Amino acid sequence: MQKEENLTRHTGPSTRSVHAGVDRHKPGHSITTPIVQSATYTFQNTGDLTDYMHSKIWNGDTNGREEYGRYGNPTVHAVEQKLATLDGGEDALLYASGMSAITNILLSSLPTNTHVIMTDDCYRRTRQFCNTFLKRLGIDTTVVPMGNYEAIEQAIDPKRTRFLISESPTNPYLRLVDFARLAEIGSKYRIRTLIDSTFGTPINQQPYLYGIDYVVHSGTKYLGGHHDILAGVVVGSKERISALRDAQGVLGALAAPHTAFLLERGLRTLALRIERQNTSALAISHFLEAHPKVKRVWYPGLASHPDHSLAVKQMSGFGGVISFELNADFETTGRFIDAVTIPYIAPSLGGVESLIEQPAIMSYYEMEPEDRAAIGIKDSLVRLAVGIEDTNDLIQDLKQALEKI
Repeated sequence: MQKEENLTRHTGPSTRSVHAGVDRHKPGHSITTPIVQSATYTFQNTGDLTDYMHSKIWNGDTNGREEYGRYGNPTVHAVEQKLATLDGGEDALLYASGMSAITNILLSSLPTNTHVIMTDDCYRRTRQFCNTFLKRLGIDTTVVPMGNYEAIEQAIDPKRTRFLISESPTNPYLRLVDFARLAEIGSKYRIRTLIDSTFGTPINQQPYLYGIDYVVHSGTKYLGGHHDILAGVVVGSKERISALRDAQGVLGALAAPHTAFLLERGLRTLALRIERQNTSALAISHFLEAHPKVKRVWYPGLASHPDHSLAVKQMSGFGGVISFELNADFETTGRFIDAVTIPYIAPSLGGVESLIEQPAIMSYYEMEPEDRAAIGIKDSLVRLAVGIEDTNDLIQDLKQALEKI
C-alpha cells in the first residue's frame, strides 16, 4: 500500500496520470483498465451478499457499491480514483457530462428557499440552470462581478446562502478566482464553494488544495482530450462525494463503462498534452497581442491580463484557450474564421485538434446583438482552443488569415 501511495500522490502529474487508480497487485494484471460492461452482478449465496452489503453500507467501504450498475462499476471506479489523485482530492465521482455534475451537486444539496452566489463571467449553461431551473424550485441566485470579493460578502444571506460558484479560468474571458480567498469566505460563513476547473485542468491548478469544497470538470474537454466522449467529474472530500454518490443512485446521471475506459485512455497523456497546449497558447497569445489587426487578447499568461499576477500565483501553466477581439466588424470576423486552415470551426475545447469559433454565432446565436453585448460577447470576439499541432504552423496560419481581412 505504501509503495502504491508513493507511486501516485507523491509523484509528478504524468506519473499520476498513468498509474493512479490502477491495481498493480492483481495476478495477471491488465495494463489497461478492463471495460466491465455489465448492469448487474451475482453473488455465491445469501451470506456472500450479506457480507458485501454490510461492508458497503455499515463499514464505510469507500470503493463504492457495484452490485447494480446504477450504484457503481469497476471501470468507472478505477477512473474516479485516478481523477481524485490528479486533483489532490480524497475522492471523485464520474457523471454523464460536466453539466450533469454541476446540476446534480446543486439539486442534491439545495433545499427550497435557499440562495446561491455565482460570478458573472461564468459558463452560460450553469448560469441558465441557476437562474431558470433553480428559480422554479424556490432557490434564488445572485450574480456578482468577477473578482469582487466585497460584493460576494455583501450578497451573502447568512440564513439562506448555501453555495459560492465560479469558473476559473472563465469562459470566454479567462478571468480567475482567488481560490484561497473564496475558500476563506466560504469557511467564514459556512458556505460551500464550487469551482468549475475545466479550463484549468488538474495539471495547471488544484483548487481543492486551497480549500475549495467541490472541483468540477467537463471530462469532455481536456481530460478526455480527443473530442470523442461526454463526461463530467466532481472531486472533493470522501464525505461529500459519498453523499453525491448516494444521490446519483437516485438521479441516475451515470457515465457508461466504455466512456470511463476512453476517459482513462485520454488521462494517460493529459500532462503531455497540457504541456504542449500551454506552450503553444502562450506563444500564440504573444503573436496575437503584437498584431495590428488584433484589438485585445485575453490570456492569463499575458502581463496585460487583469488576473495575470493571480495566474502566476496559483497556476503552473496558463491553459490552451485564447480569446481575442479583432479590429473588425461581425462579417469581417467571420471571414477571418473562414480563412484559417488548421483549426476546425467547432464548439468545445481541450482536444488534440485546434478549434476556433466566433462566440456571437457559435454559443450565443439565439440572443439578440444588444443582449450579447450586455454580457460582454462582442461581434468581433474570437475564441481559439489550441490543440497539439506544431506551434509555428498555428501562428503562420493565423498570420495568413489576418492578412486576408
